[in-house]
Amino acid sequence: MLSLSMPSTPAGRKPRVDSERNRARVLTAARALFSQRGDDVQMPEVARAAGVGIGTVYRHFPTRQALVEAAAEHRFAEILQFARTDCLHDPQSGQGLARYLRHVGQVLAEDRGLSASIAAAVGSSAPRGETLAQLERAVGALVEQDQAARTLRSDVTVADVYMIVGGLSSIIHTGSGDWRRFIDLAFGGLRPRADS
Repeated sequence: MLSLSMPSTPAGRKPRVDSERNRARVLTAARALFSQRGDDVQMPEVARAAGVGIGTVYRHFPTRQALVEAAAEHRFAEILQFARTDCLHDPQSGQGLARYLRHVGQVLAEDRGLSASIAAAVGSSAPRGETLAQLERAVGALVEQDQAARTLRSDVTVADVYMIVGGLSSIIHTGSGDWRRFIDLAFGGLRPRADS
């Protein structure tokens, strides 16, 4: 896309900024639509919601699956950022992991449709690859932080946390209970025992 109104702009500069802005608009619109309506959302609807042409959508996301995967990555990046900035900022509180799990539960509850779209597109709504590795490192740091504060059992592992996240996801997906109560009950088992 050429900028005819600003010929003094160096070649490539304006289109790159516009392109990044358009990509972000498409991703934001797609995430909102997938969250509301799940796997029924089609690319032309995303273009309309983002206020861009369908060509712009396909230029950034050549397939619907690519768009769903990008929305998933966007969600995981936000969760990772929350873990790093809101849960690891006060190592003395010993509540980082609880805050993290409550946040994950809130995101999953608000994004049920997106979770269904991700599972339909890639077979699972769980993070993969480098995203999973980064989340595991952040969760590992939260576990260590809370263990150091003596608010978490010394034998709790990252795998234990992901087992809880799996249960949390299932409860939210099926509507089979109160996910907040599930976290409270899970934390009853994660707290240090009086005899240890």
